[in-house]
Amino acid sequence: MISALSVSAKATIVPSTATNGRRMVVATKAQAQDGAASSNSRRDVLKTAGLVAGSSVASTLFTPALPAQANRLLSADWEVVDVPVDPGVVFLDVAFTGSDPKHGFLVGTRQTLLETFDGGRTWEQRSIAAATEEGFNFRFNSISFNGDEGWIVGKPSILLHTTDSGKNWERIPLSSKLPGVPQLITALEGTGAAEMTTDEGAIYVTSNAALNWTAAVQETVDATLNRVISSGISGASYYEGSFSTIQRSDTGDYLAVSSRGNFFMSYSPGDTYWHPHNRPAPRRLQNMGYIGGDKVWMTCKGGDLYTAPVEKLDDVDSFKQIKINSRGYGILDIKQVSKDVVIACGGGGSLWMSRDAGKTWKREKAADDIAANLYEITSSGGNTLIMGNDGVLLRYTGTF
Repeated sequence: MISALSVSAKATIVPSTATNGRRMVVATKAQAQDGAASSNSRRDVLKTAGLVAGSSVASTLFTPALPAQANRLLSADWEVVDVPVDPGVVFLDVAFTGSDPKHGFLVGTRQTLLETFDGGRTWEQRSIAAATEEGFNFRFNSISFNGDEGWIVGKPSILLHTTDSGKNWERIPLSSKLPGVPQLITALEGTGAAEMTTDEGAIYVTSNAALNWTAAVQETVDATLNRVISSGISGASYYEGSFSTIQRSDTGDYLAVSSRGNFFMSYSPGDTYWHPHNRPAPRRLQNMGYIGGDKVWMTCKGGDLYTAPVEKLDDVDSFKQIKINSRGYGILDIKQVSKDVVIACGGGGSLWMSRDAGKTWKREKAADDIAANLYEITSSGGNTLIMGNDGVLLRYTGTF
């Protein structure tokens, strides 16, 4: 999508020449509990990483003993999970394997990788040797599984692949010309299939375990905005080259908020470029996403919440404000976890739940005492988790 690659419909991300086309397969290892492999020994400043050549290493998964963790009951429906990480770690994504809905991984800053075998009640630290040998402090942005096959992407640009539920991870080289930083990875149906999205809006698809990538978008975001500025997209001229948030639906549609929050863009499979849209409210946009298959949600600075039909993104009047009693706290994420249940979270430990598909909301007051911003909700395989800063993780224990 981005001009740095001169992307065509058959564009390919080639392996870095530093690797001689080789890949590295390494075992997932348990980290020492005394923190001897902590990020204190690595550089704090993230720089673009070159890939190191290596040979395949036969290995097996370390099977941890899962100690009883002192999880704190927050309410009848929620508990605060005791996660073995430093308080400064920021969690960024959670995914569970398709073969075992209780087996999953949690990723984040400082090369954080944790594994659970009980649906997120307890976690054990893991490390991937391929991500520790260069001295870089990788931030793992996204993880996704389809069956036993999984993917991780991060910053500086890194791509990891497993075919055995995380027992072994293969590091796959990415081109130095990749536009932007890998922000989102989605494991697709079919062996070796995945979709990777960068923070600059590039979308690439592979069907052969990342040997080749095809560009889904053929025009840069900058080029699109330059073409449509005269069409009345407010704030397009202030675009700074990246998105602040990117959300993907189960059907492959995307919503992305500009880094300044002054407009948003959408993409659907088959499109050749992103479509820009004016924001429907005077306040800057915070985040956007999907509710079901027919509605989108939008949050603005100050805790405002709007919904609109997915087919009317260009009609600012179609966005209707929803009463949620945010108390001025920003609403950072919303996730539909069942047909009728939708969960929202935000600043100051704010947590809300709707049991009528987002029409009305009730605040979980017990969460007000959490000294963290809650910013992302994940729900799969019957496991619903909410991530917060300073290593905070909430787990839903109730029933939907």
